[in-house]
Amino acid sequence: MNGPQTTRRPVTRLSQGAVERLEDEIAVERPLEMRIEGRPLAVTLRTPGRDRELGLGFLAGEGLIRRPEDVRAARETPAACGDEPDLLELELAPGLSLDWSRLERHFAATAACGLCGRAHLEALRTGLTPMEPGLPIDPEAIAGLPARLREAQIAFAATGALHAAAFCDSSLQVLALREDVGRHNAVDKIAGWLVGTGRYPAGTGLLWASGRAGAEIALKAARARIPVLAAVGAPSSLAIEIAEAARMTLIGFLREGRMNVYCGLERIST
Repeated sequence: MNGPQTTRRPVTRLSQGAVERLEDEIAVERPLEMRIEGRPLAVTLRTPGRDRELGLGFLAGEGLIRRPEDVRAARETPAACGDEPDLLELELAPGLSLDWSRLERHFAATAACGLCGRAHLEALRTGLTPMEPGLPIDPEAIAGLPARLREAQIAFAATGALHAAAFCDSSLQVLALREDVGRHNAVDKIAGWLVGTGRYPAGTGLLWASGRAGAEIALKAARARIPVLAAVGAPSSLAIEIAEAARMTLIGFLREGRMNVYCGLERIST
C-alpha cells in the first residue's frame, strides 16, 4: 500500500512567550487488517508503505513462516473510507496450515497496544465523550516538566533504554511516574496506579509520555479521562483525531522550553 506517509496539520507553537500559528508535517498512522485465506488474523497500526514486508515480518515473528516462499500471494487493498482499515490478504503456500485456536488465544493474551484485533477505526472512538475545558495551565510550567521528570527517571539514567510516563495533577504536581521498556506499558502502569488509588477515570490532570504520541497512547489517555496529553515526541494523525474526538489537549515536541499544541489550546494560558 503506497498511501501518503505524512500529512500536514495546523499547530500553535509556543516558545518563550511567543505564539506562532503554522502547519506541521505529521506522520500518518493508519490501521491495517491482515487476513490469511480470507480469515482475519490481526489489525495493526502503521505508517502506510511496504505493507507486504510488514505482513511477512509479522508472520515470521509469530513463528508462522520462515521463508518468503511460504506466502504464495499478498494482495493489498486500500480502505474504501477513512474509518475502515486498509487490507492485506495473504495466501500461504500449499501444505502450510495454521492452528487458529492457538493463534486466537495468543493474540488475545499478548496484544500490548490494546488496539490489535479491532476491525474498524470507529471502535477506537466508542465511548469517547468530550471532556470539560477546565482551568487554563501556564505554558511555562508545562515547559519545565521534562527537566523535573528527567531527575525522577532513575532506571533510564542507569540504562538509557526505558520509556517513562507520569501523571500530574491540575497544578502540575507529579503524583506518579512509571518506567518501562515499552511506552504503552509505562502508560498502562500509570492507569493502574490511577485505578489502585481510586482516581480512575481521572477527569483532570496531565499525562506526560517520554516517546511519541501515537494513537494508542492518546486512546489510553482519553479512556482514563486525562484532559491533557504531553509528549516529548511527535503525534500521529490518528492521535490528533482521537484527541479531537475526546476534546483533549494534545501537546507534542515538549522539550527545550517549547511545545507544539495540536488541539485543545483553550486549556493553555496564551
